[in-house]
Amino acid sequence: VLGLMAGFDFPTSGSIRIDGQEIAQMDEDELALLRGRKLGFVFQSYNLIPTLTAEENVMLPIELRGESPEAPSRARLLLEAVGLAGRRSHYPAQLSGGEQQRVALARAFAGRPSILFADEPTGNLDSKTGTSIMELMTGLNEQGSTIIIVTHDPAVAHYTDRIIRIVDGRIAV
Repeated sequence: VLGLMAGFDFPTSGSIRIDGQEIAQMDEDELALLRGRKLGFVFQSYNLIPTLTAEENVMLPIELRGESPEAPSRARLLLEAVGLAGRRSHYPAQLSGGEQQRVALARAFAGRPSILFADEPTGNLDSKTGTSIMELMTGLNEQGSTIIIVTHDPAVAHYTDRIIRIVDGRIAV
């Protein structure tokens, strides 16, 4: 579902619109611009760039938006917010799974997305860190971002305004 909404996959029927634009009719360049300007992603597998430090991974979406001068300070603030200020110079292979997840969250927040797609955003975190991440996501939502979360965790679902259950590939009523 997240892949469809983000334009990574295309529907066999129906339509998906973001800001009134049908994304299935966009070419790859248009989709890349849409993703870079409006969308943020937290993948279950993190998708960090292994040759970049934690700080550089977080700076990337800021720089891609053309906001290079503010990239280092914003990246440091975000890494501090997810409890990784002291790990900013570490590469993904030097970080635990939970730390990589937090870097991925900081990177997703960095671009100030209009829509943030999150696949099990607290899946590899202890409950205390998971709670703080959900509070950060709530703050991002309060600043105007729409957050779409896929989760099996009722504690995560508790933070949402709306829950849509999918059972056997269908929306459960």
